[in-house]
Amino acid sequence: MRPLQRLLLDWYARTARALPWRATRDPYAILVSEIMLQQTQVSRVVPKYAAFLARFPTAASLAAAPVAEVLTLWQGLGYNRRALALQRAARAVVDEHGGVVPDDLGALLALPGLGPYTARAVLAFAHDREVAPVDTNVARVLSRAAAGAPLGRAAVQRLADDLVPPGEGARWSHALMDLGATVCVARAPRCGACPLADVCAWRVAGGEDPAASTALRARPQAAFAGSDRYPRGRLLDALRAGPVARADLAAAAHLAGAPPARLAVVVDGLVADGLAERDSAGLRLPR
Repeated sequence: MRPLQRLLLDWYARTARALPWRATRDPYAILVSEIMLQQTQVSRVVPKYAAFLARFPTAASLAAAPVAEVLTLWQGLGYNRRALALQRAARAVVDEHGGVVPDDLGALLALPGLGPYTARAVLAFAHDREVAPVDTNVARVLSRAAAGAPLGRAAVQRLADDLVPPGEGARWSHALMDLGATVCVARAPRCGACPLADVCAWRVAGGEDPAASTALRARPQAAFAGSDRYPRGRLLDALRAGPVARADLAAAAHLAGAPPARLAVVVDGLVADGLAERDSAGLRLPR
């Protein structure tokens, strides 16, 4: 085992974050956690994860559920289209794989809504496969500590997969993510507390931060308040409580007094995304 690998795994053994999805090897439960964690803070996901799995413990139970119930349980996580994507994936698992989440990269990538990161996460965390899911934290750590140079998407994925120690797919990827989230952060990295400080290619060579030019890096999100995401969220929250009459749509979306065209954009967007349905009275969650 290379020094970088041994140092990181030893550090992880001492400092690993206790997260509920790390206590299971159920590929379906891991898939649920990975979809929930996309663009959402861990602290918001933890309670929702437990409640979601309690109601939908298998892909089959999620596949058969009313869309409205899935969206209601998703409340508070944001980016609600992810809930629909997760249910579509569950239905494909039932229809094409007998209700068992596949353990093959190609089959996982063929599921609706799964990209390279999520597919590799299922393989690594459920099966200890020697593949590495690469997010912004992982890319940052690898560009600094392993490469000491900026990395493109393909290069960082190859490096990540090549560095997985045999049989350590889950622990290795969790360790990389924890280091990137707590120590090797984007701004003001805590190099003095880093277990890789003595072998870090960037620290040894000096110079500009290679992570600043690496393909996968965090980008600031647009402001929520004042954007169409805000009235979309407010209207969808109202729909979770029950159908909204046409005359009440503007108030529910917090768009009272706004131009009617803006409300129309919000409503049309929810309907187009499959998050709402029109009826003769107004708007409701999909059945």
